[in-house]
Amino acid sequence: RGMDIGTAKPSRAEQAAVAHHLIDILDPAQSYSAAQFCQDATPLIEATFARGRVPLLVGGTMLYFKALREGLDALPIADPRLRLRLLDEARQVGWPALHRRLGEIDPVSAARLAPNDSQRIQRALEVYEITGTALSVLHKRDRQAAPGTAPHFINIALEASERAVLHERIATRLSHMFERGFIDEVHGLRARGDVNPGLPSMRAVGYRQVWGHLDGEYGVTQMHEKALAATRQLAKRQITWLRALPDRHQVDCLSKSAANSVYEIIARALAP
Repeated sequence: RGMDIGTAKPSRAEQAAVAHHLIDILDPAQSYSAAQFCQDATPLIEATFARGRVPLLVGGTMLYFKALREGLDALPIADPRLRLRLLDEARQVGWPALHRRLGEIDPVSAARLAPNDSQRIQRALEVYEITGTALSVLHKRDRQAAPGTAPHFINIALEASERAVLHERIATRLSHMFERGFIDEVHGLRARGDVNPGLPSMRAVGYRQVWGHLDGEYGVTQMHEKALAATRQLAKRQITWLRALPDRHQVDCLSKSAANSVYEIIARALAP
């Protein structure tokens, strides 16, 4: 709640026209997880099917979608005190130093993470300190079944055929966010007093860069550049996830017929 511009949240009009779920269910000071998402999304999916409708799961949080499809690893829940301690350590020595520490106890996880991937480095160290077992080892163990009855998924990947055009769209979208008052949105969250840059909400792409600007770390131009680079990196990671989807239907989102293509894929899949 209150993170509308930086998340490109559907407008009130869009939400009124089409039923949306799992929007505005959390406060920015709260954390969320793939496990909680599965618990929240599964009954909504089942209820939608029960009404004779077909639910559409949309967005770019591919890890959550993977958890819903394939189930979850048996990992410990987050420990707020431990996370704060790791965050304090990172402020003192930097995330690359914690990344090197992770490499000593879990080289497999460290190899797949960038030295400044703070959220995932923190989680991997947290899991090790709680369980005494490397995160990569736990990932190999038996997976828990996802809650409820898993439906059949039709995987539709919207992928840009031209990377340059995708980057142009990202730049335009980001500019519109700033025009709509993205900086003021983050300023208002800071003013609450209970939201800090260590929270997952404020480590999201865009919010992290604006927070740094408001902290006086860099000016407006550099803030734009950092936010743009982070968004491009996010898009690249999303494309990697999409290409790994089993039986994916690839649609060029730059095509004028993209919407029709998606509709035809769904219609064919639902045909009796």
